[in-house]
Amino acid sequence: MLKQALTHTSYAYENKLESNEKLEFLGDSILEFISSKYLYENYPNLREGEMTKVRATVVCEKSLYKIAKLHNFSDFLYLGRSERKMGGENRPAILADSVEAVIAAIYLDGGLEEAEKFIIQNLKEEIKIATQHVGDRDYKTVLQEKLQEHGDVKIQYEITKEEGPDHDKKFEAQVSCNGKILAKGQGKSKKEAHMSAAQKALENIK
Repeated sequence: MLKQALTHTSYAYENKLESNEKLEFLGDSILEFISSKYLYENYPNLREGEMTKVRATVVCEKSLYKIAKLHNFSDFLYLGRSERKMGGENRPAILADSVEAVIAAIYLDGGLEEAEKFIIQNLKEEIKIATQHVGDRDYKTVLQEKLQEHGDVKIQYEITKEEGPDHDKKFEAQVSCNGKILAKGQGKSKKEAHMSAAQKALENIK
């Protein structure tokens, strides 16, 4: 199971094995759940929106890449020949994905408690730092960072509806990434509607 968790698609294809993609899918969900549970239990003063911000900051490629580097995951990855030639063992996306796959393997092998131990031991400090700076960054900034983890994307905000008299306007905005609508939000100003849409997009994103 450990070997599968560290088997990149390039190696799996060359050797007719199963890659770590399915484990990565499961690990991503476990990571979201455990980090949400930890925030809920340990940071009771954070509001729901703030917890969403902290989780988005922590459960990201950058943090997972740090974990992989800390535990020398690059020494143990199974990569295809061409991927290895291109330095795949140091690519942040590949290393981050392998951490999620290992989390799933730990869960399947030892249960949720063991997976939780691994996640909290490795992310506790990142979570603490993120909670201290939660007020510094708005939803649009956090969303932009999250969406641009794997490279540049086109993020657009658009006011789709405007209603009510001048003294009591209500706006509806939508946010899209590379043309795909992610979420809609409402507010009493255009800025507020944009922020609401970004917040909802963060909640929807895996």
